[in-house]
Amino acid sequence: MIDNHPLIELVGLHRFFGKTKAVDNVSFQVGRGQVFGFIGPNGAGKTTSMRILATLDLPTSGDAFVDGFSVVQDADRVRRRLGFMPDYFDTHPNIIVGEYLDFFARAYGLMGAERLRALKRVMSFTKLDSLAEKPTDGLSKGMKQRLCLGRAMIHDPAVMILDEPAAGLDPRARIELREMIGHLAADGKALLVSSHILTELAEMCDRVAIIEQGRLLAVGTVDEIHRVRQTRRAVRMRILGGAEVARAALTARADLHELKIDGDQAEFLHDGSEETEADLLRELVTAGLRIVAFGSRAQSLEDVFMQVTEGLVQ
Repeated sequence: MIDNHPLIELVGLHRFFGKTKAVDNVSFQVGRGQVFGFIGPNGAGKTTSMRILATLDLPTSGDAFVDGFSVVQDADRVRRRLGFMPDYFDTHPNIIVGEYLDFFARAYGLMGAERLRALKRVMSFTKLDSLAEKPTDGLSKGMKQRLCLGRAMIHDPAVMILDEPAAGLDPRARIELREMIGHLAADGKALLVSSHILTELAEMCDRVAIIEQGRLLAVGTVDEIHRVRQTRRAVRMRILGGAEVARAALTARADLHELKIDGDQAEFLHDGSEETEADLLRELVTAGLRIVAFGSRAQSLEDVFMQVTEGLVQ
């Protein structure tokens, strides 16, 4: 029998600092093998929620569970099942990469052959093998991020929480990090990832949550949020005889917005799905428009984020 219970679950989570509601009734689940994107402006409550999951803070009310164990009631069990990669961590002078990872392996109680296997596995996965003798404070930003990821996964946790893991990385390092996250998910781990690089989250995440001022505004796949929020699709078409002949037909429609016409090109936003766009194209052709090119794209995660959030801070 396959165990399908969520590996991460937040249930009515609240965290208040005086009158500031840093986390205000947040609930969501992350299943085995899923990458879950946590999106929001600075101060939205992402890091506070992650710190609670990592047992570094306690909720004012509500609870959070890691592999079924409460962060409030079973913090020790949670820590054995969770790896936390913070948005910033200090390296230490006079310690090399191999010693640094070995220290954390011992801290998690790994001994003997088990510890050596864990070190070999993590060094190989993060490609730090050749840097085992290098001082940690001499690493590049990208290698420090790999080291922090290695530290978080040294005890082979079922759940990993990554807070802004791609911050400050060059394009190649970001691509390689994204590939590593994909491999971890394929291995059956649940990953909660926060980032401001929304294009990358859209590519790697199975589901996302958008949070602002401590409250969840939307949860689901990008497509689900599109449908629920009734976000629009960007359409571009080319019309023989010039797009000006189509102006009357296009401006008369209530489901078209932000119409722009330049020569024989027309661009606009359309309310609806691919199916309703097919209907739109048929209706325009039936109306006599000689359309020779018609294309559209769904709005990106960045577009959805800008529509759902208001830029509020607290």
